[in-house]
Amino acid sequence: YVPTLATSPLGGLKTTSTFVLEQPRCAFTKVQSDAVIWLVVAIPEAVANFSNSVGPGTPERAFQSFPTSTHAYMTLNTTLRNYPCPKPPGEITVLRVGSETSCATDETRPTCNGPLLGPGPYRVKFLALNGSKPVAETAWSKPITLKTALPSSSIPATGSGRSTGMIALTSILSILFAVLLAGLVAMLFFWGSHARGSSTFSKPEAVTVRRYNTHHVYDQPAARL
Repeated sequence: YVPTLATSPLGGLKTTSTFVLEQPRCAFTKVQSDAVIWLVVAIPEAVANFSNSVGPGTPERAFQSFPTSTHAYMTLNTTLRNYPCPKPPGEITVLRVGSETSCATDETRPTCNGPLLGPGPYRVKFLALNGSKPVAETAWSKPITLKTALPSSSIPATGSGRSTGMIALTSILSILFAVLLAGLVAMLFFWGSHARGSSTFSKPEAVTVRRYNTHHVYDQPAARL
């Protein structure tokens, strides 16, 4: 059995610090069910001289020292019962290597499944232990290279210029919209005030009537006969 990258359509099979493997279903059919299966992650230079007798959790297999002073570490231990053969239909049978961030620097957890610090390449295999005794193993995988993050200097300048232009255009449109909205509110207020003024009855003006005395006209006495 050769460990391989997962082929399920989950996406993100390889990132800058993790990769996804198929579980080793039906790879240890001749091993007792209580055997513990470990994943070994190593740099390619450590494969030829790797010793199965160096157990997990020892300083020589601690994740926190990988890959500087430790060229291989062991993680993702589980019993063979968790790898039933054949696999149930529809079950997702993958392992994500490098998914634990909480224990990456915790030296009390040397078997941490912490994020990988570089693109590699890396090679992996599964090792079955009965107690501390190796009882079975798979072959080593082909080299696995992770994705590399692009440096900020490699991002095209046109992208940032276009973003700046879009921000400026958005700001101008926002200002114009605010001005138009303010004008609309003022116009509605003016129309409302004018309508209220035209519907109010004004008080009628008082009519002044002048009286004229014809003081130069007097009643003439009746003619005496």
